[in-house]
Amino acid sequence: MNKNRLQPMHAILLLTMMLMVGGCRETRQQEVRAEQADSVIFQAGSVKQYKRMMELTDSFEVAGSISALDANRWRGVAYYRQGQYGMAEMCYRKALESKVVTKQDQLNYNKVARRLSEILLVRHDFEGSLRIAIPAVKKMEATGIGSDMDFAILLNNIGCCQLNLGRDADAQESFLTAREHYANRWKTDSTSRGFQEAVLGTVYTSQAYINTKRYAESIYWIDRTEMLLNMYRTKPDARKEYFDEYQGRIEIMRAVALEGLKKTDEAAQAYSAFLKTNYSKTAPGQINATDYLMVAGRYKEATLNYRHLSQALSEWGMVPTLDNIQLYMLPKYRANVEAGRRDSAQVVGRYILSELDEAISKQVNSTTAELATIYDTQGKDAEIARQQVDMAKQRLLSTGIALVLLITFFLIYTLNKRKAAHKLAAAHRSLEEAHANLEDAHGKLQSAYDELEKTTKAKERIESELRIARDIQMSMVPNIFPDAEGIDLYAAMLPAKEVGGDLYGYLLQGKELYFCVGDVSGKGVPASLFMAQATRLFRTLAAQHMKPAEIANQMNAALTENNEQGMFITMFIGFIDLSTGHMDYCNAGHNPPIIGMEPTFLDVEPNAPIGIWEGMEYEGESLDNIMDIPIFVYSDGLNEAENAQQEQLGDERVLEFLRSHPFTSCKQTVEMLKEEVEKHRAGAERNDDLTMLSLRVTSSSPGRR
Repeated sequence: MNKNRLQPMHAILLLTMMLMVGGCRETRQQEVRAEQADSVIFQAGSVKQYKRMMELTDSFEVAGSISALDANRWRGVAYYRQGQYGMAEMCYRKALESKVVTKQDQLNYNKVARRLSEILLVRHDFEGSLRIAIPAVKKMEATGIGSDMDFAILLNNIGCCQLNLGRDADAQESFLTAREHYANRWKTDSTSRGFQEAVLGTVYTSQAYINTKRYAESIYWIDRTEMLLNMYRTKPDARKEYFDEYQGRIEIMRAVALEGLKKTDEAAQAYSAFLKTNYSKTAPGQINATDYLMVAGRYKEATLNYRHLSQALSEWGMVPTLDNIQLYMLPKYRANVEAGRRDSAQVVGRYILSELDEAISKQVNSTTAELATIYDTQGKDAEIARQQVDMAKQRLLSTGIALVLLITFFLIYTLNKRKAAHKLAAAHRSLEEAHANLEDAHGKLQSAYDELEKTTKAKERIESELRIARDIQMSMVPNIFPDAEGIDLYAAMLPAKEVGGDLYGYLLQGKELYFCVGDVSGKGVPASLFMAQATRLFRTLAAQHMKPAEIANQMNAALTENNEQGMFITMFIGFIDLSTGHMDYCNAGHNPPIIGMEPTFLDVEPNAPIGIWEGMEYEGESLDNIMDIPIFVYSDGLNEAENAQQEQLGDERVLEFLRSHPFTSCKQTVEMLKEEVEKHRAGAERNDDLTMLSLRVTSSSPGRR
């Protein structure tokens, strides 16, 4: 074959490989855009801005940042949190009908299946729940894409359905397999999320056994629920408001089960334990207690509890629907009848009759409104589809232009090669022509060398500019720390790229010490510019003697303005009165600091990151005295540092490291953790910016007598 014909083929192969690499890069960019979009939508939901959540979802779907599956998942979440379960179910079903293309699609599919099967389970549509949950589990098993939590929750839902359908052996197998997945989650996750989900799952399991009057089996799961709750209590990031409520619910379930087993005295003891909880004094707690009082025949006590029914329904966000009348009003009527309170029973009966008409009317209106919303949603889907078609046409046009240019290039390339071949043939016919061609080739070679030198210089210039940018950025954070008696402060910042988005800072003014650590979304040059703005704002506002929460408010107002890129920053801002040791602080979506000579996580109000929501009001907190108490603040580049196997260092390892290395100085703390991170990475590239700040104020600090 002619050698000159091989060269274009090599060029085609090279360009094909370049296009494939470009495609991979585009896929990764799409994944990043989807992650960023999900983060923004999640933040809207976290502050209960559900209308905004819907608007963002529509916009991101039109732009192609998220898939139709992900978009319908977020719509379902928004409706679910507003108590519009019918609309939530519709969106979840649409999500499950969407095409699963990427790994992220499969993960979102799993989340949707979990929630939808739970909705149907609570509604007692057991067969419907199984039709969702079982195929989801099989799909996860086939693809290998699914977390232990996905498996655990779906299998638990399947078990509850099987139990209610009389398939006891299948249910037991499902529950035990779910338990194994819960255990796997605890071993690999340093947060409390796995324990919280496990507590809720075993509550469902326990209640399923009680509802089917399998009281002996329910005792096992009730005891397991209590064991998991006690394990949950030990986690630093556990939500403490759950402890008392779930302990109360456990005691009520135990009382019902023991009463069902004719163990009346033990059931009464469990009920007495329930009465010792704060949950027993709330309206929802007193209504849940009627489960035991009714089966125990303690009808007079039940009637007293039912006086709080309206308040409980209000706290649960429930209105008098047909379902709620059946679940709550009819038992209240029965309790009054059994207690011999005929007049009260007649009052409840008349109330039920009056509410039935209104409930039926509301049911009709709700169905009508839901249908209207469905039609509106379908219209919205059509509009989204139209816009996506327009965007697809534009992308197709761009692709067509690119192909035309590519074909033109190959035509020119081929023609030039043919001309070169003719010139080479002519060179063989004449020595002089060969010499001329040789000189021409030498000139081209020199030109290539000149171009290479120009490219090298440009690359060196860019690298030099990035080094200058890094030097400028590093100069914006203090590298000289207070040399004052009683103040020990040290910090370090290590960008993942030449420049990064982390920051730290402090400002010492007489008896006042301000400090902060922040983490901008993203990395590289855009994050560094946002970081520069945040650093300047912090120092300016701290110099005006503002409290940390007010600093966060003012920074948020400045950074949300014209923030078209949707960037944001998590921050921990602290202020210490050196004369008293009093500390005010505000945590804006940042990792909770670690404090104390026996290190533990500081209990913080998470708030939202700065730069997302205009008009956000940040909540500040305080500690009376932090004298002689070390404080360690860090960005997630520490706990999320990954090795080559993508295993994270984790919060628990950081905490355990600090506990096993007694505090001696702030610098030693930071430097030791830097070494520990590098040891964990074991040569892997840094996956995120890393910033650490350690601080301790002692009783000999300036101004303290």
